[in-house]
Amino acid sequence: MINYQVDVMEKEAKIYVAGHRGMVGSAIVRELRRQGYDNIITRTHAELDLTSQVAVDDFFASERPEYVFLAAAKVGGIVANDTALADFMYENMMLEMNVIHAAWRNGCRKLEFLGSSCIYPRMAPQPMPESCLLTSELEKTNEAYALAKISGLKYCEFLNRQYGTDFISVMPTNLYGPNDNYHPEHSHVLPALIRRFHEAKVGGLEEVVCWGDGSPLREFLYVDDLASLCVFLMNNYSGNETVNAGTGKEISIRELSELVAHIVGYKGRIHWDTSRPNGTPRKLLDVSKATALGWTYTTELEDGIRMAYDDFLNNPMRAER
Repeated sequence: MINYQVDVMEKEAKIYVAGHRGMVGSAIVRELRRQGYDNIITRTHAELDLTSQVAVDDFFASERPEYVFLAAAKVGGIVANDTALADFMYENMMLEMNVIHAAWRNGCRKLEFLGSSCIYPRMAPQPMPESCLLTSELEKTNEAYALAKISGLKYCEFLNRQYGTDFISVMPTNLYGPNDNYHPEHSHVLPALIRRFHEAKVGGLEEVVCWGDGSPLREFLYVDDLASLCVFLMNNYSGNETVNAGTGKEISIRELSELVAHIVGYKGRIHWDTSRPNGTPRKLLDVSKATALGWTYTTELEDGIRMAYDDFLNNPMRAER
């Protein structure tokens, strides 16, 4: 059942955005400021280690934010998730539990937890409704990250049920856009493709190697569209069940690779290395709940990739991360 939050954030409300330097957090800050919210609190990792319970407790006791967007996370692509399982589980569970718990203890009016569509089962029904959570096994290549995110959203739910908090969660599909991570090993598929094809074009390479066979289907959401939904939900939704964030449209990795190559201007061949893993066969979110609430995305994939490539070109240091 969808519940509407009548009380919206006042423009002068004290808002903490955890993870404000990341792609999602920075987009939320942009959207908040665009809508006239100026009392935004941020801390860098050097200023506040979210995996330290003492540090987080002290921060919340001192600042006492009224609203929290929890966008901080240790993130990475298929290689990083599959090789640093313990790190991904520990760091994500620690930081999210610390922030959510401190928000509750210090009387935060509302918290929004940002998860990931990888929380849903590997062979979930397509498109994936919010209700399919925990109905079968997860994709093994990102199981640790998924378990951490499931724990975060469930902790929000349990606090709501036990203590009457107003903590919600949103589960985005694959994201891309300004301030993305283009690291050659630790990035997600779309920014990885942007970097790979750009370097191939600049280097005059005749061939680019891509993982798998190109058959998996994926959905992509421009990060500024996610940010608009995040602020919208903070003002319009309350409930224990998460809300999916996506476009409701999917594209094969093969078609995506060809589209990125076209936008970047790479003219060479694409070779598919079938000895490498494909990952989950299909990941399409059911976005009917967000639609029923009155929100929809605005940025089409080709337009979004062009803007992301411009961001990559104009911010060369992004490629070093």
